[in-house]
Amino acid sequence: MWITGATSGIGAAMAASVPYDDVRVINIARRAHPDLETVQADLSRIEDWEIVEAHLADVLGSFRGSRAIFVNNAFMYEPLGFVGEVDKDDYRKHVLVNAAAPLVLGDAFFRHAPQGVEAGLVMISSAAARVPFAARAAYGAGKAAMEQWVRAVRDELAQRESRSWAVAVRPGAVDTPALRADVAADPETNPLVDALAAAYANGEIDSPEVAAARIWDVLPPTPQTPPVVLLGTMVTTSGTTRS
Repeated sequence: MWITGATSGIGAAMAASVPYDDVRVINIARRAHPDLETVQADLSRIEDWEIVEAHLADVLGSFRGSRAIFVNNAFMYEPLGFVGEVDKDDYRKHVLVNAAAPLVLGDAFFRHAPQGVEAGLVMISSAAARVPFAARAAYGAGKAAMEQWVRAVRDELAQRESRSWAVAVRPGAVDTPALRADVAADPETNPLVDALAAAYANGEIDSPEVAAARIWDVLPPTPQTPPVVLLGTMVTTSGTTRS
């Protein structure tokens, strides 16, 4: 099992609560995990995608297990701001990490998965895929692209009558460093500040551990599982909605 960004937040909680015995869990991140095997890669660098794919090819090429899972959880929080006003280089890195890398690494995972192995891909998405949030245009567009990719891949796997699967999960509002930074942002830049603060005050923000447990509960998906699974609380400027 590979989890991108397993060093903090939902990724770390998922890595700590893997519900399978006899599993090799591998972190893919810029920082090494204190306990897990780590492939160090900066997903804002296209050349580092090759590092990840080479690792996948090596491990899957000699894999003798029955199931391999890739969880795309990593994302780049910065920059928070309006299009045309944020730092250009940070914006381009943001697009690469959040929109392009998940699709490229998802392709690499399925490309190198051996025939007969149940290869499962989990894309951690967000309500931003459906609801446009000011200061989060590129983030939302990346998540929307990810979800549409999953829908199409599900159809492709069905046509091949494959045992493999793909699913996108919106975990809802989770108490991560990124969400806390959202709450601390300037309300003039991030209009969600007040709604998020209220959700925290009302106990509607899940811990990473709760979010991870909910995600594992829906994996592996059944044929009846929708391509995009909604979990937790969605926070918008008009209030909260619980899935």
